[in-house]
Amino acid sequence: MRLKRFLLLPLLLPLAFTLQAQQPASARAIEIDSGRFTFVAAPRDELLARSLLGEALSRDTFPGLPRPRTRARIEIEPDAQRFRAAIGPAAPEWGAAIAIPEQGTIVMQGSRASSAAGDPRETLRHELAHLALHESLGDLAPRWFDEGYASYAAGELARDDVLSANVALVFTGIPSLDSLDLFFGGGESRAQTGYALARRAVADMAALDRERGLTLFFQYWRENRSLDQALRRAYGVTEAGFEARWKSGTRRRYGALAIFADVTFAALLFLAIIGPLWLIRRQRDARRLATMRAAEEAQERREREDALHQLLYGSVERPPDPPPGDGTKAGNEDLIN
Repeated sequence: MRLKRFLLLPLLLPLAFTLQAQQPASARAIEIDSGRFTFVAAPRDELLARSLLGEALSRDTFPGLPRPRTRARIEIEPDAQRFRAAIGPAAPEWGAAIAIPEQGTIVMQGSRASSAAGDPRETLRHELAHLALHESLGDLAPRWFDEGYASYAAGELARDDVLSANVALVFTGIPSLDSLDLFFGGGESRAQTGYALARRAVADMAALDRERGLTLFFQYWRENRSLDQALRRAYGVTEAGFEARWKSGTRRRYGALAIFADVTFAALLFLAIIGPLWLIRRQRDARRLATMRAAEEAQERREREDALHQLLYGSVERPPDPPPGDGTKAGNEDLIN
């Protein structure tokens, strides 16, 4: 997640100085400086900071970009309250970290972050990608590409699950690339869809050149400062042509999965509603079938008795059975005598 300096700086600096002044000396943050990276963390997050530093140093390159040279400062806030205070109200509540490219600074949550904050290594990689892209292109990249590239560079493959379950995209259509910028300010659910679509667009763009990926594209983009011209020179496709290809491929790739997920949910809902009614009817039909079988058995038994009477008494017609409770036993004795 990237925030512009004019939104965050007036809120970040006063709060940071206030928090530092209020902390006792024993709880003040420690700094771990490697030259390229400087981590600032509370003592209890020192192990996390050193682990993230090792991760950052071992993977300090990003797809298609020159190796970054600008120093990066990573501030690890000890808890959610201080993280919220540091990033200010301009950032969305669901954010796990932010990058301020103009300052080369990243603010992220520490070891006490909730599971919603995700893997801190992946989160840091995402934010460092923002800094690397800004170092190479400045403010040239639109928001959708900035977020999509950071997600692509961080290897956030799980974002595709959002598309696999979003059946609305099948029927309403895939939005245009330019309109993706609006997704990042529309609430968490809409923002997650925006991240997933933007990552898919950058991944599809890189796949146009299997050997060089985004390398030539970034080179031409810096030279011409035009996304359309960079796409033409690097991949032989216009911006409109790439967008049409991306829309078609995304809908084809994830549309069937989304419909299947939606149909599966609808089937489960149907069973939950219709299941009890079906069970009641099945029980009623079972009782009706048992009654019919009992009647058939009684009829077969009567027919056997009639046949036996025919054999014993010849053509003598068997009198009808008397009604119940009307001297049935006495009547039978008279007939035998």
